[in-house]
Amino acid sequence: MSLRNYIIVRILLAIPMLFVLLVVIFFVIRIIPGDPVAAMLGGKASQEVIEARRAELGLNDPILVQFFKYVGGLFKGDLGTSTMTGRPVLDEILERFPATLELTIFAFIIAVVIGIFWGSKAAQKRDKPVDIIARGFSMLMYAVPVFWFGLMMQFIFGMQLKWLPIAGRIGATVQFEEITGLFLLDSLLRGNWASFQAALKHLLLPGITLGLVISSIFLRMVRNNTILTLTSDYVKSAKARGIPENRILYRHALRNALVPILTVMGLQLALLMAGAVLTETTFSWPGIGSYLIMKIRYRDFPAIQGAIVFFAIFVIIINIIVEIINALIDPRVRY
Repeated sequence: MSLRNYIIVRILLAIPMLFVLLVVIFFVIRIIPGDPVAAMLGGKASQEVIEARRAELGLNDPILVQFFKYVGGLFKGDLGTSTMTGRPVLDEILERFPATLELTIFAFIIAVVIGIFWGSKAAQKRDKPVDIIARGFSMLMYAVPVFWFGLMMQFIFGMQLKWLPIAGRIGATVQFEEITGLFLLDSLLRGNWASFQAALKHLLLPGITLGLVISSIFLRMVRNNTILTLTSDYVKSAKARGIPENRILYRHALRNALVPILTVMGLQLALLMAGAVLTETTFSWPGIGSYLIMKIRYRDFPAIQGAIVFFAIFVIIINIIVEIINALIDPRVRY
């Protein structure tokens, strides 16, 4: 199968998967207890006012009519209107998306660096102290709840040592003009060193917390795949020719070991963004995760399903990109 046909097939397969996700999200949200209109009006409005508002929002229509209206709106880029604020859901999500993206990229870089370098070194020094510590670290980080780890990081580095801020994205007194919504990048583009330092300090705790937790997956996979690669014949042949161990590890063994791991890394990047909900809530990070928690609290159905659909589409897009990259690296994937 040619690469072009492979890409077309993957995109076509994503369409029914997205439709199934839409069906599940739409109908599951509708069975959540509580009346979103009553929650929006504060619970003090009369029944007549509530019914009038429900009719205005189309909530009295048959459930299938509501569903197809929602799907029709999606084709126009309309995720609905928030019952809480009256604003388009897509606008609210796009305002918070840069914060989630910045946190996700920062945490992902930390996870990849730890996973690749420590995992490969642990494989090279198998059953030595560096490997034993790596396995212990991996098991601990995999088991620890991210919100509890975040609270401990806040307590130690924020409240006790007072090294870093424990909440928010940037200091209230720091002012600068946004360009992309990514504060670190915007600060560099503006040449504003003070805002860069403030943004970095606020990003460190949530980013390190999320990155260390995810690094356990990468570390374990890199270690296991590198161990298998180091036992292959071409590596033994390289050792016999006297090639230095580090050169064998990084130029030969690790390169081949990373091919199957790229898929997992790409999917973890997407899941990392969707899974940042607890981290954002713990650190009061103004991203999509904290936005979703707030909307759930107020039963804002359009905003809830809009945020979940946004996450789902993002995961599907990342998945397609990862599969295309794998097909480029390893042509056997196309078959």
